[in-house]
Amino acid sequence: MNLDGKGTAQDAAKSGGYSTGLPNRSTGLARVVVVDDQDFIRDLYRDVFESNGFTVFAASSGEECLNLFRTLKHRPDAIIMDHRMPGKDGIQTTKEILEIDPHIPIIFSSADESVREQALEAGAVSFWTKPFPVSLMLSAMLDIVKAKRNI
Repeated sequence: MNLDGKGTAQDAAKSGGYSTGLPNRSTGLARVVVVDDQDFIRDLYRDVFESNGFTVFAASSGEECLNLFRTLKHRPDAIIMDHRMPGKDGIQTTKEILEIDPHIPIIFSSADESVREQALEAGAVSFWTKPFPVSLMLSAMLDIVKAKRNI
């Protein structure tokens, strides 16, 4: 189950997934968390990533992301983080996630170019200005997963 407002973080943490050509040492799956308050963006990422073999978990706010992150049995391979969300923004959420696990690659994705420096200083590995072709994000995510698996 994907966490898209119709389930709980615990439901998502227990869910299965889809097979990929990128075996994960602990689960056999490549996993990504999408954090964005806009349903259509979460749905778009979910559709594209799942059709390419990823297991996708989604959260609509920073707090929901943190709750999900704390309950996942296996850490995700990467997180795609929006900036403007209800409650905690993406920068604060990024900082808190990296306090829990400093090795999670977080790709910051926002239409607000003015927060680029803050996002990178908070620990994001890259900053993507919306809009951009989702196929480029998929390619970047595949590169991140492959690089992590070679470590």
